[in-house]
Amino acid sequence: MLYYLFEYLKSTYDLPGAGLFQYISFRAGTALILSLLISIFIGKHIINWLRSLQIGETVRDLGLAGQTSKAGTPTMGGVIIVAATVIPCILLARLDNIYILLMLISTAWMFAIGFIDDYIKVFKKDKKGLKGIFKVMGQVGLGLIVGITMLVNDEVVVRMEPSVATTYGYRVTNSLFVKDNTAPNTYKEMVYVKAPITNVPFFKNNELDYSRLLWFLGDNARGLSSILFVIMTILVITAVSNGANLTDGLDGQAAGVSAIVITALGILAYLSGNSVAAEFLKILYIPYSGELVIFTACLMGGCIGFLWHNVFPARVFMGDTGSLTLGGIIAALAIIIRKELLVPLLCGVFLIENLSVIIQVWYFKYTRKKYGEGRRVFLMAPLHHHYQKQGYHEVTISVRFWIIQILLAVLTIITLKIR
Repeated sequence: MLYYLFEYLKSTYDLPGAGLFQYISFRAGTALILSLLISIFIGKHIINWLRSLQIGETVRDLGLAGQTSKAGTPTMGGVIIVAATVIPCILLARLDNIYILLMLISTAWMFAIGFIDDYIKVFKKDKKGLKGIFKVMGQVGLGLIVGITMLVNDEVVVRMEPSVATTYGYRVTNSLFVKDNTAPNTYKEMVYVKAPITNVPFFKNNELDYSRLLWFLGDNARGLSSILFVIMTILVITAVSNGANLTDGLDGQAAGVSAIVITALGILAYLSGNSVAAEFLKILYIPYSGELVIFTACLMGGCIGFLWHNVFPARVFMGDTGSLTLGGIIAALAIIIRKELLVPLLCGVFLIENLSVIIQVWYFKYTRKKYGEGRRVFLMAPLHHHYQKQGYHEVTISVRFWIIQILLAVLTIITLKIR
């Protein structure tokens, strides 16, 4: 909204300083500050409001140190993160940008699922919350929205050389001449195409067309590649949102890990939306996606500000309202900037937490069937509870998970130069 206001003031009255709002870097910085202020100061009032409604966490005694002291702590604090993300984004981002609209829809969609889940737990006193099948249906629904929009919306394109587009039979939506950085005062033709194509690390040209994964189908591969892309979108959103949900088990853990992941995605969004940087790194240039830097700044500020209240000893928990929303947003963002194949590395903490539960459940059932009694790989799953059972303080576990996530984020970014 402010972007359009200051654009009008500059064009009509030539107001000094109004041109600053044309720069993504200025709006992203402003968004980060505003989201931090909202999550820290307004968040305090939201916590008091949640406490007045007696929206407290019900804790099941699992024999973990300090667990019973958390009983009654306000939950559903994900409202703080969402408010600190959406309000600055609406104020500072371009609302005619398809990528911003997709991220706002993704946020609202996953927030609704998480909110309903927490509402059932808190107000209906049903610890199981929303049935798993309905959560999965919601995640699949978001996957369909994101995947199909990216396939059919004409604003969702990537830029490449005409020869490449012709070779692979991509649908060209527009063409233009851009400055050739390899020769002075020369220009070259580039085209905008629609295709189920993504960046893939460690391979030459850093690109993968989903139709190549269906090479065995011959001429039918091109038509079915869109279906494969939508399936991949659904899988990524489901896996990451569940992983974020499982990671939210210790004070500050999920918010801290998410903030680091989002920072990395913000850098990747900036590089993908900058034609010079994208050409230098040999990654897909995605026109108009630079606006996502503002959204990531809002979300990062919301997570960091939430940590103000959520670090040990936590004054509020994000609940599924926050964790499911964060996971869905992170997955959708990775898909939109065509970095979904980097998710297993970038979201490694989420992946490990997911796998620890899967391994624990599978091994327990397997040994029960084979030996008559269930056995465990971990003392307790998800993995962070395993370390709690070993006697580590939750602050130690959370901070070490942050450090691991920083390492994974850095590794993810440097894959852009490893081909």
